[in-house]
Amino acid sequence: MSCCDLAAAGQLGKAGIMASDCEPALNQAESRNPTLERYLGALREAKNDSEQFAALLLVTKAVKAGDIDAKTRRRIFDAVGFTFPNRLLTTKEAPDGCPDHVLRALGVALLACFCSDPELASHPQVLNKIPILSTFLTARGDPDDAARRSMIDDTYQCLTAVAGTPRGPRHLIAGGTVSALCQAYLGHGYGFDQALALLVGLLAAAETQCWKEAEPDLLAVLRGLSEDFQRAEDASKFELCQLLPLFLPPTTVPPECHRDLQAGLARILGSKLSSWQRNPALKLAARLAHACGSDWIPVGSSGSKFLALLVNLACVEVRLALEETGTEVKEDVVTACYALMELGIQECTRCEQSLLKEPQKVQLVSIMKEAIGAVIHYLLQVGPEKQKEPFVFASVRILGAWLAEETSSLRKEVCQLLPFLVRYAKTLYEEAEEASDISQQVANLAISPTTPGPSWPGDALRLLLPGWCHLTVEDGPREILIKEGAPSLLCKYFLQQWELTSPGHDTSVLPDSVEIGLQTCCHIFLNLVVTAPGLIKRDACFTSLMNTLMTSLPSLVQQQGRLLLAANVATLGLLMARLLSTSPALQGTPASRGFFAAAILFLSQSHVARATPGSDQAVLALSPDYEGIWADLQELWFLGMQAFTGCVPLLPWLAPAALRSRWPQELLQLLGSVSPNSVKPEMVAAYQGVLVELARANRLCREAMRLQAGEETASHYRMAALEQCLSEP
Repeated sequence: MSCCDLAAAGQLGKAGIMASDCEPALNQAESRNPTLERYLGALREAKNDSEQFAALLLVTKAVKAGDIDAKTRRRIFDAVGFTFPNRLLTTKEAPDGCPDHVLRALGVALLACFCSDPELASHPQVLNKIPILSTFLTARGDPDDAARRSMIDDTYQCLTAVAGTPRGPRHLIAGGTVSALCQAYLGHGYGFDQALALLVGLLAAAETQCWKEAEPDLLAVLRGLSEDFQRAEDASKFELCQLLPLFLPPTTVPPECHRDLQAGLARILGSKLSSWQRNPALKLAARLAHACGSDWIPVGSSGSKFLALLVNLACVEVRLALEETGTEVKEDVVTACYALMELGIQECTRCEQSLLKEPQKVQLVSIMKEAIGAVIHYLLQVGPEKQKEPFVFASVRILGAWLAEETSSLRKEVCQLLPFLVRYAKTLYEEAEEASDISQQVANLAISPTTPGPSWPGDALRLLLPGWCHLTVEDGPREILIKEGAPSLLCKYFLQQWELTSPGHDTSVLPDSVEIGLQTCCHIFLNLVVTAPGLIKRDACFTSLMNTLMTSLPSLVQQQGRLLLAANVATLGLLMARLLSTSPALQGTPASRGFFAAAILFLSQSHVARATPGSDQAVLALSPDYEGIWADLQELWFLGMQAFTGCVPLLPWLAPAALRSRWPQELLQLLGSVSPNSVKPEMVAAYQGVLVELARANRLCREAMRLQAGEETASHYRMAALEQCLSEP
């Protein structure tokens, strides 16, 4: 068969076989086209390639463009099968005088026709052609060759058809299609726009897998799009605004893209725009804020002005959307604005290396206060039927971020909303799986195409903990929280979260937010112990909490890197033990003895004697484990020392237990080995408090302290109370 015959056969697609022409067609009955039936019969009976080519040409003549329906396409496939197209795609010997790609072009045209049938598009014989088809996208050749262009179009139609099947994206990614599409787009050859469209579809369907398989190539596309975005002066910049979020990696955006993305956004948002032009820019900025914080915004005057503009626009958008009752809320846009407001909150509260100057911070706090007022107004209108909607979750999230830093303003409105917040948190806590799903939907709403980042926890209560920690210090809000049952909810939540950190669970895979949430719960309980001791004594949930603290601390203090959590648990347990001292669980039971032994370990290991060059006497210094976190730890340590001191006279068995641990002897030995000038007055007071109570509570403790030169040490440190106590019989 001549090259001309092959070229004519390649025109099958142009006569209706090509997938682009396989539209819903005339559905004419087969009996009304006997010629087609005869030629299909010839195609089925063909004994060699030449006869198949000839029969295909006859079919082409019998079917006019657009006249082919799904049933006829399937009959053509039944007649041709996959064997013939397979040979066309893999053959390396073309007839004399023919370009080597002509046979492949015909094979791809046949596959494109067959792939218009979804069942055939997912056929293994099509799926195993994905690697071959992907190579056609980047093959070199004459860009003006019509046959080559036709083959590229057919290749995209095959791959697009596969992508539309349920498992198609996974097969395309595994077959190297993502890298091929990236290279085809970056090459800007024929069909590069189709490459971008298919990339968008694959990223939307399977973002994580795409980045895992082709990260370098996708980053190259992102860099190219970012440069185009920065240079764009026409309407294409708005199209790029919608495309770019899909090409941002799930982890962090490469620094080399920051300047172009920020410059492009600054040019758009600094102009007077309609909402359809502005909203995609706000959503892109929100994605960048979520992925990079403020790192993508340049330091200096231009960066601070841009950040102020971003937050300003976001607050205006939130107020416009939420203050007017009955207005349809564009939830994806408002959720993006929430992310930008959260960035504003972070920068306004940052003390060092903030992008904002103090006057800008004051102005933005005032603007954000008005927007938060609108959020509260919206949440007050939310009925039970809407509580599981993702946008409500997003609104509670931004309110939680605000309350974590600011509770003095909008106090009346916040108190009015507290009953709703407790009910909302309780609802989502009791339906934890739905809460996680809602968090996923919030991420899908505006921030990330697929999975939420670590800053989007899946439960509403964790979002509210920092704000509630501040509010439990104030009489009015605390009374509302207690009345609405927040303490009981917090106890249940703490116990449930604690289970995640217990033996048998892999704590290495837990997000940091779990441990931070536990610490914040402890702070809330500490506030309640100090301000509402009667609640601790009468509410049974705190008895359960105390039991958990007692059984957990012994193992916790031994775990590397968890000292701050151990400090919270130890201090909280000691303060609660003072209030629950009559409980049977604290009367020298194994659990109570284990807890106090662990608490003594925490309190006693904080300081060591450290030699100093050029001096015969050591100084009191922080031990290595405590040194790096002492700023966060010291308040808990001093409070723990005070609480332990208060427990000694209430629990008769505690002083003998402390003596057996050798803590009082070792403490006096430590003080005797260091220079008194190196021990700060507040440390002297804390040590004296513990030693005095132990000495008063138990004769054997007094004797042990005397043997350890206790009276002499007390004199050196001017511990008058201890000196007097040890001088008594």
